[in-house]
Amino acid sequence: MQSTIKQDELPAVLYSEEDADDWTQLILRHLDGPEIALIERNLVEKGSLGSEELAEFAEEVAECKPVNNARWLLDYFPRVRCIYAFQVLSGTDHKNGWEILGAVKEYIWSAAPSIIQADNEGFSNEEGYHILWQFNDSVDGDWWMAVLQDGQWKPFQMDLGNRTQRESFIQGQIPDGAKLE
Repeated sequence: MQSTIKQDELPAVLYSEEDADDWTQLILRHLDGPEIALIERNLVEKGSLGSEELAEFAEEVAECKPVNNARWLLDYFPRVRCIYAFQVLSGTDHKNGWEILGAVKEYIWSAAPSIIQADNEGFSNEEGYHILWQFNDSVDGDWWMAVLQDGQWKPFQMDLGNRTQRESFIQGQIPDGAKLE
């Protein structure tokens, strides 16, 4: 990850008190001080924090919609070997903090087949399209989503605040008026 920061000439540093190859926590911070994010790496092994997190996710996802997407995710979880958790800190709002955090997240995400989970939003698939409805009722704006139909992901951009589009997505359909990729 440090190499992506150097390669992209981002004014940041990753800091850990642990062995560089066997870390469980890193601090991403600006060169001039403010911390951007705390990054945790939790291996998924029997009895580990990572396996406990996956069990909690599986319980949470079991009732989510669309049903096909939730089933796909539950089938995906047993293949997960590591969970990276990002705690966003105040340095994201300093200078180009969001850009730096995005570059590090992209580096980790591109290293292996990966999905993303964001609190109060939900999960993505491996292509980065949002696949579950876990937003709050007041959400709005355009967002890239996907539904699983006939074993294939069908991506589209929808208006999260449009109740008709929202209901179509929840039913596993591409909403009328959605922008296709």
